[in-house]
Amino acid sequence: MPGGAVTHPATAHVEAPVTVKAYFLCAFAAFGGIFFGYDSGYINGVTGSTVFIHLIENNNATLLSGPHNSLITSILSAGTFFGALIAGDFADWYGRRPTIIVGCLIYIIGCILQAASAGLALIVAGRLIAGIGVGFVSAIIILYMSEICPRKVRGALVSGYQFCITIGLLLASCVDYATESRTDTGSYRIPIGIQFAWGLILGTGLYLLPESPRYFVKKDQVDKARAVLSRLRGQPEDSDYITGELSEIVANSELEKKMIPISGYWSSWLHCFSGSLWEGSSNVRRTILGTSLQMMQQWTGVNFIFYYSTPFLKSTGAISNSFLISLIFTLVNVLSTPISFYTIERVGRRPLLVWGAFCMCICQFVVAIIGVTVGFNKTHTVGGVDFANNIPAVNAQIAFIAIYIFFFASTWGPGAWVVIGEIFPLPIRSRGVALSTASNWLWNTIIAVITPYMVGTTEGNLRSSVFFVWGTTCGCAFIYAYFLVPETKGLTLEQVDRMLEETTPRTSAGWVPQITYSEEYAKEKAEQGSV
Repeated sequence: MPGGAVTHPATAHVEAPVTVKAYFLCAFAAFGGIFFGYDSGYINGVTGSTVFIHLIENNNATLLSGPHNSLITSILSAGTFFGALIAGDFADWYGRRPTIIVGCLIYIIGCILQAASAGLALIVAGRLIAGIGVGFVSAIIILYMSEICPRKVRGALVSGYQFCITIGLLLASCVDYATESRTDTGSYRIPIGIQFAWGLILGTGLYLLPESPRYFVKKDQVDKARAVLSRLRGQPEDSDYITGELSEIVANSELEKKMIPISGYWSSWLHCFSGSLWEGSSNVRRTILGTSLQMMQQWTGVNFIFYYSTPFLKSTGAISNSFLISLIFTLVNVLSTPISFYTIERVGRRPLLVWGAFCMCICQFVVAIIGVTVGFNKTHTVGGVDFANNIPAVNAQIAFIAIYIFFFASTWGPGAWVVIGEIFPLPIRSRGVALSTASNWLWNTIIAVITPYMVGTTEGNLRSSVFFVWGTTCGCAFIYAYFLVPETKGLTLEQVDRMLEETTPRTSAGWVPQITYSEEYAKEKAEQGSV
């Protein structure tokens, strides 16, 4: 075995206790979600700033034009799409930790350009560059956390990433609220400039954190992997805990190298699409699962709420303080996400995604039906402004939107990120997670581009009917999760590989590991030695 690692089948099932140090390391890595959340949230307030509107349009304008609003909002997601794809290569060449640090530096450069902007060109360029940095971080932070977390709490700790996203959204809302009444350039420069701190904090902190042990195993540096595992688990390097876990990682890596021989740059990408669509453990099946899972997360329509809820609610004429309602939605998002820390390990990934999609579907259709019958869509005009005929019906819609956010935040929000970090084998894990994250940002971009045209008063003007669209897509997510999402709760990343080989998604919850990779590898070596 490379690097002098010794396989101890008898100790391969032994697992180290989860230490406070392990919690802290993984929780700090989850701070990367602040990038995603803050960048997604602050633009909602900036594009409503009178000073910013005058900067982009003219001094007589009261709103950004549809094309400018769409471009400024969506360009970050476009940059993140490409950043996520590039990050997969960097993570394999230079390591998970350096890739995240580089992403922080790129992000900081983008923030500086945005804060210095005095027109459309620089704000767009800055958001594009910052998006590339966010792509680096969002793709690899999930990979990094999945590879360093103890399996018993991996789901809960990776869910912390989604929790940080919600905190980022809340911080953005608070900063927007604090600066909305300013009449100078601080109304948009302050929300933009605060981003600088997130990149600095995460980049500095990651510099002090260890590299992923699975990256070192992938590079045949087993001694370094052993030292990192010892640091992460708080156990001596020669303990049974460390020996057992390291043996399993190394044996799995050796077996996968035989099954997935990577001979060059393009070979590594092509292997993401190798195998049969009908084979549960094939790489193409896993890649489609990861990318489609992130697509479905965006199809739930949650970013419609966080990108455009303020102007949408304002356009109904039924809400006196649309900002306050948007802030309430953000608070519901933040307070609901920690529920998943418990349920994702207790209930499992698959049930959360199945029932979460079902409940979101019901909420969306209720909002839509109320809206087209007695709610948002039923208005009368006074002085050129639309006012709702039935305020209690509008309040009911707002309540069901909040309930919908509760179900998203406690199920699909964290669940999709957890699963994509678990389903890929080590040889293609960085690229598989990168492709999945890129899918999230691709659909994020598409939704950010088309939504202004769907609900704009001079374009689609769907008003409450837009929730029929999101209800239908949530229904698709329910069917998708029931038939295609496997249960990965309580398994090591290496055991997930074998589970996918031996089960179907609907039978995966009952799978129990019978033999470890270290035992299988030792058996194979013994058979070779007897020939």
